[in-house]
Amino acid sequence: MTGEDQAHRAAAVFDVLGLAYEKAFAHSEAHRASLAWLVGRLGPGSRVLDVGSGTGRPTAETLTAAGHDVLGIDASPVMVDLATRQVPEAVFRHADIGEVLLEEGAFDAVCVYFALLQMSRAMQETLVRRLARALRPGGSMVLATVPADVEDVEVVFMGQSVRATSFAAGDFTAMVGAAGLTVLSAEDVLFTPDHPAAEPEPHLFLRCVRE
Repeated sequence: MTGEDQAHRAAAVFDVLGLAYEKAFAHSEAHRASLAWLVGRLGPGSRVLDVGSGTGRPTAETLTAAGHDVLGIDASPVMVDLATRQVPEAVFRHADIGEVLLEEGAFDAVCVYFALLQMSRAMQETLVRRLARALRPGGSMVLATVPADVEDVEVVFMGQSVRATSFAAGDFTAMVGAAGLTVLSAEDVLFTPDHPAAEPEPHLFLRCVRE
């Protein structure tokens, strides 16, 4: 399956989920803690790339409230429309991040919250390397994933059938390091989304810097 096919599949799932996704994950303390860490590292008016920006909440909303310039990229047109209405201070683009031109050192920070899971491992590795290069030296990146040693398996997520690929926690951390980032800290949590079809799932949050 091509990257374009995978982006279309991901978009179709999140077009359906819409605000239900925001509600399901709104109580993630680990997500908000990683955002607080990031905000604490940023200088005034920093430029931040939010990959898989979803509804704009809480990531873009938190960053714009702190005075930062946020560009959100999402493959779902429904999510981009929701985010644009909910967080008008940010800019959101409907696009496949794999096709977006990323200039070297263009951003002070990058956020990647659960945006990799419907990409192949090779695509994840390529994208994280590109995102690392898009950071200025000393820039920060936060990433979150569901750590699991699975590749192109069919799972049911909030009632939607999706094909998922991930890495075991140690392998994901190693992949991020190989992309040119220093992992400063990692947080493993077990999280249950607020949705009747959801089950507890492991979450891994990495806090990184481009040295």
